[in-house]
Amino acid sequence: MPSFDIVSEVDRQEVRNAIDQAEREVNNRFDFKNTNSTIEQNDLVITLRTVSEDRLAALRVVIEEKLVKRGLSLKGLDYGKIEEATHNTVRQVVTIKVGISADKAREINRAIKEKGPKGVSSQTQGESVRVTGKKRDDLQAVMSLLKGMDLEIPLQFNNMRD
Repeated sequence: MPSFDIVSEVDRQEVRNAIDQAEREVNNRFDFKNTNSTIEQNDLVITLRTVSEDRLAALRVVIEEKLVKRGLSLKGLDYGKIEEATHNTVRQVVTIKVGISADKAREINRAIKEKGPKGVSSQTQGESVRVTGKKRDDLQAVMSLLKGMDLEIPLQFNNMRD
């Protein structure tokens, strides 16, 4: 039976490249001079530090632009609250979410069951969802259905089998 997996993953190397590019741009831009703006990355956790909230917003824009240029979805970004830090600076932690949570998996399964074509079934397997059906066209209809939904997480479809 044809099947495919729905996953929510991110290419960690592309994230690293985007953050490196953003750091270089921040170091070279005139509006960030003397602001001690830094971008630190620890795996999928990014910490932004700068002197004011408006510079923090500009820092977020730079990072988002670099991520989008590298083909990464902004749906996976989870912004923490803005905190006061030492020496009159502000800090914000940005987490990149990967994997499909149990709640989102239930929501995906429910949508496939209610709106998907007949003969298509889905089941949760860890942090992914496996979709099986009798025809490849039905599976492609499920893909387009899920692309049209706003699930607030980036979805990829892989492991397509006939």
